[in-house]
Amino acid sequence: MFSYKFYTREEKNDSLMLRITNNRKKAEMSMGLRIAQSELDAALSGSSKNIRHEKMLASWTSQIKDLMLELSDRKQADMDAKEIRTILQERLLGIVAEKEPEPANGNFTAYFQNFIDGKENKGTKGVYKHTLDKIRSFDPDVDMKRFEDIDLKWLTDFEAFCAKTASKNARNIHLRNIRAVFNNAIDFGITSAYPFRRFKIRPEATRKRSLSIEELRKLFDYPVEPYAEIYRDCFKLIFMLCGINTVDLHALKSITKDGRIEYKRAKTGRLYSIKVEPEALEIIEKYQGNNGLLCIADRWSDSRNFRHQLNKALQRIGEVERRGRGGKKIRTAEFEGVSSYWARHSWATIAYEIGIPKDIIAQALGHSDGHDVTNIYIREDVRKVDEANRRVLDWVLYSKR
Repeated sequence: MFSYKFYTREEKNDSLMLRITNNRKKAEMSMGLRIAQSELDAALSGSSKNIRHEKMLASWTSQIKDLMLELSDRKQADMDAKEIRTILQERLLGIVAEKEPEPANGNFTAYFQNFIDGKENKGTKGVYKHTLDKIRSFDPDVDMKRFEDIDLKWLTDFEAFCAKTASKNARNIHLRNIRAVFNNAIDFGITSAYPFRRFKIRPEATRKRSLSIEELRKLFDYPVEPYAEIYRDCFKLIFMLCGINTVDLHALKSITKDGRIEYKRAKTGRLYSIKVEPEALEIIEKYQGNNGLLCIADRWSDSRNFRHQLNKALQRIGEVERRGRGGKKIRTAEFEGVSSYWARHSWATIAYEIGIPKDIIAQALGHSDGHDVTNIYIREDVRKVDEANRRVLDWVLYSKR
C-alpha cells in the first residue's frame, strides 16, 4: 500500500507538495498552493484559523484514502508511484493527462484529428479544429500528406495564405497549433520531422495589449501547471468583471445582496458597480478569502506583489518540455508579453467588435466623461453595462452573439 505526505518546499516560496511513495519509489506533485509549514501542520491537525485550507486538505486526504482502498480492492496495491500520481492529479486537481492520439501511420491530418479528439475541453477542441479547417482550405490535397510533407516551404506558403484574411496574431495561433501537433507526434515517436527548426513564429512588430478572440479562448481553457491555475483564473475573473484593475480586485471585500461588487476605483476614486455573472461567481467561490473577497488578499498583503506574480505566471504559460538528466523544464511561451492589463484591453476590444457603443464601453471601464455627474451611477447606465458584459461573455465563452 502506498504512503503519502503533504509538505511545503521552502525554496519554492512555500509551495505545497504531495509526495507519494510505493515500493520504495517516489513521485511528487505540486498542489498549486502556497502555505507555510506551521500553517500546514495546523490545517492537517484541524486547528487552523484558515478554514479554506483546512477543508481543502481534509478533502484531499479523504480522496487519497479512498484511492488506497480502491487499489487494495482491485489488488493493484503495487502500482507504480508515478501512475498513482497521475490518478491523484486528476482527482485532486482536475488535471487530465493528455491521451496519446491513435496512430495514424504518419498521416498529418489524421493525426491532427486524433490530437483534437484527445482534448477534453470543448473550447480547446474548437480552436484546433479551426486550424485544421484553415489547413484544408489552403491545401486541398493535405489529407494525403504525411508529416514529412509539411516542410519549410509548406509553412511559409500557409502563413502567406492566412495573411490574406487574418491578422498576425490570428495566424500565429494556427502556426502554434500546428507546432503543438508536431511536438506531440515527435513525443510519441510518430515522426522525426520538425520544420519549425527553421521556421520561426514571429510576434507582431508593434507591442499589442489585447488578445484576439481565438487567443482569449485558448488562454481561458489552457491546461496550465497546477501552480498557475489561480493566475489564469484571476485573468479570467478580471475579464469577466469588465477589466477590473488588479489593485481594485485585490481590495474587494464582499458581494452585495443583489449580486454586485461595489467599490471606489483606486485610480480615480469613482464609485463603481459591476454585476457578478454566474461564471465570475464560480471563480470567486473557488478562491474565497478570509481577509477579503478573494484569497489573493490572504496571500499577498500588497496588490503590487500580486500583480507582479500574476503577470510573471501568465507569461510562463505554454508548452513545457523536460530536457537533460535533471529534467529541467524548458518553456515555450504561448501568450508572449501578456499581462493582467490585457484582460481590460481585450474586454474593450471585443465589446467594440460586437457592436457595443463606445460610451457604454467607456462606462464599463470606469472612464470619466468629463462631467461631475460621472461620480453618480444612473440605473439605466448600469443596466446597459450589465447587458454589454453579458454579451461579451456570451460571445467569448459560448460563441453566442
